[in-house]
Amino acid sequence: MPDVLQCLQTRNSAPRLTAPAPSREQLDELLQAALRAPDHAWLRPWRFIAIEGERREDFGEVLERCLLRRDPAADSSAREKARAAPLRAPLVLVVVARLQEHPKVPSDEQRLSAGCAAHAILLAAETLGYAGIWRTGNAALDPYVASALGLESNEEVIAFLYLGTRDGNPKNLPALKPADFLSRW
Repeated sequence: MPDVLQCLQTRNSAPRLTAPAPSREQLDELLQAALRAPDHAWLRPWRFIAIEGERREDFGEVLERCLLRRDPAADSSAREKARAAPLRAPLVLVVVARLQEHPKVPSDEQRLSAGCAAHAILLAAETLGYAGIWRTGNAALDPYVASALGLESNEEVIAFLYLGTRDGNPKNLPALKPADFLSRW
């Protein structure tokens, strides 16, 4: 069990990722971890969309159009950055919250559950020797992006998880003291 704790206590985001990405079998393992996220009433308020290979370039075009809808005067540098964003990792996994009407499980709780699923994927990726980073930004809230991804009216993007092999060393994170974040009632 100490290995699990060490993984939990040392995981950090990897902004630079390279190939290889998790294999299809390993992706199944990541998703198995995600499916264990807290889930009041077993609503399964999540789903996942894998964007890999050449489809990352197609998604980059979607992100550029999203940018131009927000800012029609965006310069060529900003447009290129949007187009290249999905190429920062060999796998982009979109975590989608599927919100359902339920008398005891409000939408916010369902979003949090999908967020826990996203975090479980990042943790599981670390245990398999991969790394990742959770990104959102304007594209996560954009109806054009949602439509391009095939989201239904009750679905929302929770995370764009960029997954692959860490390029470089992990960044040094400041040591934090749990007591600084704990109060007793």
